[in-house]
Amino acid sequence: MATYSFPGQTAFYKGKVRDVYTIHDQWLVMVASNRISAFDVVLPRPIPCKGQVLNQIAAYMLNATRDICPNWLMDSPAPQVSIGKKCTPFKIEMVVRGNLTGHAWRTYQSGKRELCGVSMPEGLRENDNFPSPIITPSTKADEGHDEDISKEEIIQKGLATAAEWEVLEKYTLALFEKGKEMAARRGLILVDTKYEFGKIGSEIILMDEIHTPDSSRYFYAEGFDDRQHKGERQQQLSKEFVREWLIGNGFMGKEGQVVPPMSDEWVSTISKRYIELYEKVIGEKFVPVEMSDEETYQIITSSLRKLDS
Repeated sequence: MATYSFPGQTAFYKGKVRDVYTIHDQWLVMVASNRISAFDVVLPRPIPCKGQVLNQIAAYMLNATRDICPNWLMDSPAPQVSIGKKCTPFKIEMVVRGNLTGHAWRTYQSGKRELCGVSMPEGLRENDNFPSPIITPSTKADEGHDEDISKEEIIQKGLATAAEWEVLEKYTLALFEKGKEMAARRGLILVDTKYEFGKIGSEIILMDEIHTPDSSRYFYAEGFDDRQHKGERQQQLSKEFVREWLIGNGFMGKEGQVVPPMSDEWVSTISKRYIELYEKVIGEKFVPVEMSDEETYQIITSSLRKLDS
């Protein structure tokens, strides 16, 4: 993926999966790449269509949740591009869970009944519903691994004030409820997800992407209860299958571990799973769009001119 230089550009950041350009210290241009990460490591091969899938789902979801809270997005002028307001980010991720799955299940399975200061009831099995959704925040690390953190530690460390936490919590639970409603209409269960927030002045703004397969986990609703009753694995649409493949091949991002090689077939499988999730979540046929670097540049600069006018 090309690295651009835009008029008025004041900063550039290459993230794990996106390139982020700051314009006039006011706008962010986020270009979603086909890079894929797991366990905070970028895997060696790109996934065709992944950037477009993530960007288009995120734009769809951000536009659908503007009634809940303000968000950063101003324009999505190209399939892999989003442009919006530059915020001062909170250094935390608001992780919200409706089911005992993934990291929460691994914690529970180890015998612990508390995660990020939140109690988890006894007697649950993997993928069971929590009595009500729980928020299990993590730090937002500039480098290395994100770490679990409790509400009390967030306030104590000054990552958010008590008043700010109340707003973050309210927005998080309302967004998750809306995400679950939207998923249910498509025959899916939104199992868990994460939200990132920032501030412009005193206003708290929803940032980044939401309800995408990189930030969320979905189960198929049909047959969920029956599979739980039988103790069977749930059918899911998320990036967890990539993590499971890595774990099965001896990689969890720990020091000294080597990412297993990715075959053409496996790369194609991941791409198809991302497209499947797009079509299931959005309810429309996915149409891959190929654009040259020059076309992308021209579309972005045109959008920026409109925002500045």
